[in-house]
Amino acid sequence: MTIGAALPAGDLSGVANSVEALLAQTREAADAGLRSVWFSQLFDHDALTLAALAGRAVPEVAVGTAVVPLYPRHPLHLAAQAQTAQAATGGRFTLGLGLGVRSLLEPAFGFEYPPPITSLRESLTVLRDLLDGRRPEFDGETLTARPPLPTAVPGGGDVPVVVAAMGPQALRVAGELADGTLPFLAGPRALAEHVVPTVTKAAAGAGRPEPRVIAAVPAVVTDDPETVRQIAAVHLGYYGDIPSYRRILDAEGATHAADLALIGDERTVEAGLRRYFDAGATEVVLIQAGMRSARERLRTWQLAGAM
Repeated sequence: MTIGAALPAGDLSGVANSVEALLAQTREAADAGLRSVWFSQLFDHDALTLAALAGRAVPEVAVGTAVVPLYPRHPLHLAAQAQTAQAATGGRFTLGLGLGVRSLLEPAFGFEYPPPITSLRESLTVLRDLLDGRRPEFDGETLTARPPLPTAVPGGGDVPVVVAAMGPQALRVAGELADGTLPFLAGPRALAEHVVPTVTKAAAGAGRPEPRVIAAVPAVVTDDPETVRQIAAVHLGYYGDIPSYRRILDAEGATHAADLALIGDERTVEAGLRRYFDAGATEVVLIQAGMRSARERLRTWQLAGAM
């Protein structure tokens, strides 16, 4: 079983240097036996830079982004950053991308949010050229890419790309043009009945290898599950109001996003994680393991690292 962790895992508001704190969490994850660490992209630190730094500092783990929104980033910038991270980590980097949440991103950046599926397809088409060492000549509906100079980074080739896809259209594009999908809050039933069949069929139809299915799962090993469930309800509550997450929760039969959080003792959490692999996940990434304490985070990581 391949299990990793999403970072940051816990509140960083009181630390003197968040980069140093995240590198320390990366070392802690590796020492616990986890195989990968994945950095989220919001409005503060840069996830691609952190992944490159963490991969250099802790060579025992693979690194990735989970996830960088495509909007408003151009594929030329993403490819340059991704290839640099791949060269820096000696081939242990995966670029995780997402469409992002329009209501969050559009007011922040002030650019018109593009048609999401068209933008995804065009961005991945250009990225495939760039990451495969080709110089694109692309004029599309949402972007143009005609770089006049070389774009390849020596040592930075073969960057895997996964997409945080959950809807059928996005999953089909991910299967055709990416190396897999990284869904969040897609439970075992939604994975087995919806995510895995759709992305696998699309990849096969495009002549691509069997895709990676990296399930991002909230999980906390604790002796106080009721209190942690209350915290999880706050941390995960707003996802139910986002249409794409609401649809994947409905596919699982879950009322609230916190219903999917694996919270309890070691036996409870391990059994829950195994259900994701049984449903077709090739990898699992632990989310929110430190939502209450660093001690519970480490306990959760040690369980997963021993599986």
